[in-house]
Amino acid sequence: MKITIIGAGYVGLVSGVCFADFGHDVVCVEKDLSKVEMLSRGEVPIYEPGLDVLLNENLDSGRIKFTQNLSEGLDCSDAVFIAVGTPTRHGDGHADLTYVYQTAEEIAPLMQDNLVVIIKSTVPVGTNRKVADLLKQRRPEIKFHSASNPEFLREGSAIEDFMRPDRVIIGVEDQFAEDVLRGIYRPLNLRETPIFATDLETAEIIKYAANAFLATKITFINQIADLCEKVGGDVQQVAKGMGMDGRIGAQFLHAGPGYGGSCFPKDTTALARSGREAGAVQSIVETVISVNEARKASMADKIIAACGGSVEGKHIAVLGVTFKPNTDDMRDAPSLIIIPHLQKAGASITVCDPQGEKEGGALLPDVKWVIDPYDAAKGADAVAIITEWNAFRGLDLERLKSKMSAPIIIDLRNIYNIEEMVDAGIQYYSIGKRNDHI
Repeated sequence: MKITIIGAGYVGLVSGVCFADFGHDVVCVEKDLSKVEMLSRGEVPIYEPGLDVLLNENLDSGRIKFTQNLSEGLDCSDAVFIAVGTPTRHGDGHADLTYVYQTAEEIAPLMQDNLVVIIKSTVPVGTNRKVADLLKQRRPEIKFHSASNPEFLREGSAIEDFMRPDRVIIGVEDQFAEDVLRGIYRPLNLRETPIFATDLETAEIIKYAANAFLATKITFINQIADLCEKVGGDVQQVAKGMGMDGRIGAQFLHAGPGYGGSCFPKDTTALARSGREAGAVQSIVETVISVNEARKASMADKIIAACGGSVEGKHIAVLGVTFKPNTDDMRDAPSLIIIPHLQKAGASITVCDPQGEKEGGALLPDVKWVIDPYDAAKGADAVAIITEWNAFRGLDLERLKSKMSAPIIIDLRNIYNIEEMVDAGIQYYSIGKRNDHI
């Protein structure tokens, strides 16, 4: 099939490259000329493991190309995916649909009969129908088909998620659209991937509900971690015991400094807003949002407490600032709350992150950036691990300690165990465990 992707951001680019790898002919339409030129050369503007290799393979095969020209992209296209950004709107917390509606306006005059218009962007319930109504008003003589196909890609493992998904969700209004989408995803049949077809509104809600539930699991285990610290107990063991229950599952039960990134903060906020507008308040989700924000600030307080109650004039080394490992994404990262809080309390900060400086340099302008964790630890009064990059999981603790002014490590991801830290003579503070060893 010939597929058009509008928007070569994270979702659009990963989807376009993977569809091309399925054997489809893909045209990605992107307004940013520099990005079009970059991608056409096989250079990826974001950090996503394996994406550069897959992009170049499909550029070489001729199955994918990039252009600014929408009419070129839609020429004889079977399906067009709208994959533009829907950031949180300032002021009311709702998803900003400006780019979605703008894209619909641009598609309308170029539509041909039987084009399937698919929204892949994460949008509030009712958006697909509003876009369909807009297109009908602009081109009443054209027979087109509306569909929703929300994405469930995790940054850092997006290609694996696309190629081996748990399920594919499609929201459709007619059999033609369903058949086209099933045809697009036909290569997944070899792995017997479930393709679940439903209506437009249900597909939209599935996306928000799934992310809100995962955010709730994270927030829940973080509160359990607080309880473990107060009364005794090991949150990692608690999570393991809970996860053995098939009704609960082990994923997203990892205590830490709170969730961030491009999806959970935005999607929980938008779902809460939609609930209020519909008269169906999502009180659990609203509580998750407020608890998560408080969590980030409390992690800075935890670091200060580990430093004796004050970081005035102290040097703190921070390992990891992106919201999760294997990405360069800084959106709503806990570090953006924790580090400024420490600086306001008088600390100077040195940061080491394998990919964080590209975005973090502007967001955290008053920190020193280094590429080696041991360099970060030089003269440090404490080391705080905020993001669990693999590069930080097997550090030489004796070497690290020898670089520091004081042997204090605050591990906000629980990537080390207490015994090895005690053996190394390090004052070690973890999440969700009592610190009787200190």
